[in-house]
Amino acid sequence: MAEQVYIFDTTLRDGEQVPGCKLNTKEKVGLALKLEALGVDIIEAGFPISSPGDFESVSEIAKLVKNATVCGLTRAVQKDIEVAGEALKHAKRSRIHTGIGTSDFHIKAKFNATREEIIERATQAVKWARNFTDDVEFFAEDAGRTDNEYLARVVEAVIAAGATVVNIPDTTGYCLPHQYGEKMAFLRNNVSNIDKAVLSCHCHNDLGLATANSIAGVIGGARQIECTINGLGERAGNTALEEVVMILKQHASLGFYTGVNAMMLNPISREVSDIMRMAVQPNKAIVGANAFSHSSGIHQDGFLKSAETYEIINPEAVGADGSKIVLTARSGRSALAYRFQKLGFQFDRNDIDILYPSFLQVADTKKEVMEEDLQALATAHTAALVH
Repeated sequence: MAEQVYIFDTTLRDGEQVPGCKLNTKEKVGLALKLEALGVDIIEAGFPISSPGDFESVSEIAKLVKNATVCGLTRAVQKDIEVAGEALKHAKRSRIHTGIGTSDFHIKAKFNATREEIIERATQAVKWARNFTDDVEFFAEDAGRTDNEYLARVVEAVIAAGATVVNIPDTTGYCLPHQYGEKMAFLRNNVSNIDKAVLSCHCHNDLGLATANSIAGVIGGARQIECTINGLGERAGNTALEEVVMILKQHASLGFYTGVNAMMLNPISREVSDIMRMAVQPNKAIVGANAFSHSSGIHQDGFLKSAETYEIINPEAVGADGSKIVLTARSGRSALAYRFQKLGFQFDRNDIDILYPSFLQVADTKKEVMEEDLQALATAHTAALVH
């Protein structure tokens, strides 16, 4: 029996922390409604105490979103939590996400505290949050570099205090996948009350491992992934929602599923890119412009014989426009014939053999051979046949 992995989208909070990606309330509300339609389970709408604008955004989203849980972030500070509770008071389903750093880097350098003091502050924050909602998520910041034995003590204490979800962030993107997965498994096996809460992955991409770590975390026992559209986020970004959703979908043998409508992934990716003025790299998995493009002759020939030779995802299944045969100097005769056919020219093998050297001459002067180039080649070839 497949188990659900809950998708916690933080595009409006962690994603918005990218320089230049600030959103106003109207933009945030619009995207929140799109995220709800996409099928995410939790929308982290913002950090209410951080600014009046963010408070307003969280409040408005809380009023309008009906199917997803609306979440507000806080520090382990009473005022933060009270403000978040006020912002979320109209939500059909609300969650307060509070927490504190648990690694020795944070405990000593950031808080000048002891491990015991951190546990006290953590449990107190959860208790404050429970005054406003029954759904409280605790984040152990920098859990990726936190000693596992101590982390287990923190997790056990916050669950006892009322946390329903415990977030194990790889805040600096430091962990290797096997380390992160083993950390989750350690908590599953060493926290006595772990059955009373959901473990959550929140991975950063500083070493390019956010997606791999999130999947390893789920295999290790987590049942929530925190992610953003297009992998937006601090520094090198967060786990990309579209990637983890499609990995779990394509690898159904893992035994997990999400409630996300995959056909909306490309449209919402483009919308987020436009509204946040942050371009998606062309070779980005799932939603990049080149994700379903083929330009090498060997790849093109195989793809034209059977799409499954080089594509593991049907582009239409993720809302992409379709596969593309891009003509370059690396393209072969089969790709050239295919593109001529798409333009309405019925050239036989002999025609293509004649046209191919001329095509390569054009291709060597351009990064991509376009439709107008093919039209010119076809016109010249047809005229030569007439004469």
